[in-house]
Amino acid sequence: MASTNGNGPAEGEKVNTNIVTLTRFLTEEQVKHKEATGDFTLLCHALQFSFKSIAYYIRRATLVNLTGLAGSSNTTGDEQKKLDVISNELFIEAMRSSGKCALLVSEEEEDIIYFKDSTNARYAVACDPIDGSSNLDAGVSVGTIFGIHKLAEGSKGTKEDILKPGTELVAAGFTMYGASAQLVITMKGGSVNGFTLDNGLGEFILTHPNMRLPRSRAIYSVNEGNSLYWDDKVKRYFNSLKEAPDGGKPYSARYIGSMVADAYRTLLYGGIFAYPADKKSPKGKLRILYECAPMAMVFENAGGQAVNSKMERMLEVVPQHIHDKSGLFMGSYDEVEKVKAFHK
Repeated sequence: MASTNGNGPAEGEKVNTNIVTLTRFLTEEQVKHKEATGDFTLLCHALQFSFKSIAYYIRRATLVNLTGLAGSSNTTGDEQKKLDVISNELFIEAMRSSGKCALLVSEEEEDIIYFKDSTNARYAVACDPIDGSSNLDAGVSVGTIFGIHKLAEGSKGTKEDILKPGTELVAAGFTMYGASAQLVITMKGGSVNGFTLDNGLGEFILTHPNMRLPRSRAIYSVNEGNSLYWDDKVKRYFNSLKEAPDGGKPYSARYIGSMVADAYRTLLYGGIFAYPADKKSPKGKLRILYECAPMAMVFENAGGQAVNSKMERMLEVVPQHIHDKSGLFMGSYDEVEKVKAFHK
């Protein structure tokens, strides 16, 4: 065992002093763009504060009586947890106080929230404050999903500034609150980077630079409890994954039931995540603006693919209203190609 003389770290022990925090990362990215005003960076600082706050309350939820239902339902009919309400309010206040967000769409709010006092704000944000909150009381990983759009030139913030396809996203990502808080963020045309919250420093630290999806992987993630309602093409595709042709192995099934957690695992290990539209939900269950489009941007920028149940590129789908829904298949490039083949 290494010993010390009391003057510093143990012999042979290396301390990394070149730590890339999210704050440093954003600042360095800003310098690369001569036209940058700093507004986007300030908006991201407000976002990371909300992520840190949500992570804090989730860790303490059982201790301070924040588990259980809040006694109301959100816009999509899901029963709200106490933490859903708190996280939504945290998000709203973070966006309001940043002064850089003109309007906010949240899963927990029926209508768009306009920040009229933010007269010089140039951005519109869509978010799901806590995705998978039905798993909260069981201690299962949940997360926040977000997408950022830039307002049209001369606009003060209108519905049209957010009802745009994912190809118009400036940035997107998600935070997963599990054994540790993991933040994944990507910008238009950029790489995908993963950060881990260091609770001691109170900072997100770059731990997964330039994340890339494996080209293929024999893992699938889907709620097979809905298979009764799937159409025949979807059934044939998933049945094919369970077969082992030529003495090979069938695919492994991995389903957590929290989209952010399933997506993060798929991003790290490869495979495919699916939530297809079905006879029970003909349009699908996932919301385009703050679930499908941001995730699709992350997966495409990491070398994967994302399509809807019509096999259309998810990023090109235009939402008809702020809570519009879609089916979704996303994951490794070759795995999504296999899904497309069954739908031809």
